[in-house]
Amino acid sequence: MRSWESHRHPVVTVLPYVLLAGLTAFTIIEKHADGASLAVDLGLCGLAALWMLFLFTLFPEWRLRPGVMTVFVLGLLAIMALLVVRDPWFGAFVPAAYVYAFRLIPWPWQLPVIAAVALIAGTAQATEIDKTTMLGLLSFAAVLVVNVVPMCVFAWLIWHGGRRNDERERALAETRDANRRLAASLEENARLHEELLSKARDAGVHDERQRMAREIHDTLAQGLTGIIAQLRAAEQDIDGRGHHIESATQLARESLAEARRSVGALRPEPLRTARLEHALGEVAERWSTRNGVAAAFTTTGSVRPLDAEAETALLRITQEALANVGKHAEASRVGVTLSYFADEVAVDVRDDGKGFNLNERGADSSVGLLSMRQRAEQVGGTLQVESDPGAGTGISARVPVVAEGNATVSEIRDESAAGPRGISEVSL
Repeated sequence: MRSWESHRHPVVTVLPYVLLAGLTAFTIIEKHADGASLAVDLGLCGLAALWMLFLFTLFPEWRLRPGVMTVFVLGLLAIMALLVVRDPWFGAFVPAAYVYAFRLIPWPWQLPVIAAVALIAGTAQATEIDKTTMLGLLSFAAVLVVNVVPMCVFAWLIWHGGRRNDERERALAETRDANRRLAASLEENARLHEELLSKARDAGVHDERQRMAREIHDTLAQGLTGIIAQLRAAEQDIDGRGHHIESATQLARESLAEARRSVGALRPEPLRTARLEHALGEVAERWSTRNGVAAAFTTTGSVRPLDAEAETALLRITQEALANVGKHAEASRVGVTLSYFADEVAVDVRDDGKGFNLNERGADSSVGLLSMRQRAEQVGGTLQVESDPGAGTGISARVPVVAEGNATVSEIRDESAAGPRGISEVSL
């Protein structure tokens, strides 16, 4: 069945009446000239008009009822058959019958109706054939076959093409529905990701508050309690007031020192008063002095501010790498390079020492290397190790640059927790 719009097309609603009116007028003119009776012909034409008017035109809602439309088309074909038998020129009404059959009759009932219309058309076309002879009957049958077969094949092709279009439309609808579900899932995943990051940040803040609370309780609170106790004792002990005040002063000095130590613990000593490149240079210089090994420090790229956590991680990794060189490498030269790239900052520590075989069991699982790797991962970075026996060792730590307004280092660390990045990274 076609859509409601196809049932209101002028080809369906107007063309049959135009054809019937023209054929009726031609019948009147043709038979009036011969003096023949017009009663039956005009009665059949009027019946056809009333049949279309009542079952199709006056009640548009019936057009979507397959049963009613089947009765309508079959009744109209019966009237057409009678008209064609009386007056063969009513075969010209066949286009209207085809229109009704194609647009109103559902598959597969459409096929026999189309065949019936074709039989009526063939009968009208074969009126002049002599059907009393075998040749005439064969010619009549040929005319019917020529009408029926092509129209039935054409009807099947239209039905098959419509079915394929329906399948494509269903597939497109399913695809659109799947895309909507996918978009909703992505939106939900993004929301859950934001919640996870928020909870991770809150947990970090909570842990840091607990640590600071312990620090304050163990240092400042105890010191202040002692100071208060000494001052109260000084109020009551006039003779020993000097001693109590001296004790309170000593406790105040110790508490102040502890407070400064607690604050200082939030950031490594070399980074308190210097930028990262200066701090690394001082670390390399002090290490060289202690170990008697030449250590050259180099900075490349455009220097830019770096997240405090990332700076701390790079500093600690450099210190650990230099400590490993002093313990194991037996090197004569060490190079420390701080490189600023577009989206990351790297520290490379290379020596010309004895090196080691990375493929040996346990070679990449030392405490120092594990510690360096963990520090790099905590700020969303990576650690790479290159070494061969007799060819020295290279440690390369890379951390992402966090631009202002972008994600924090903690967020990058959470996003990278799923696994290490980089094809050349080793499992430390």
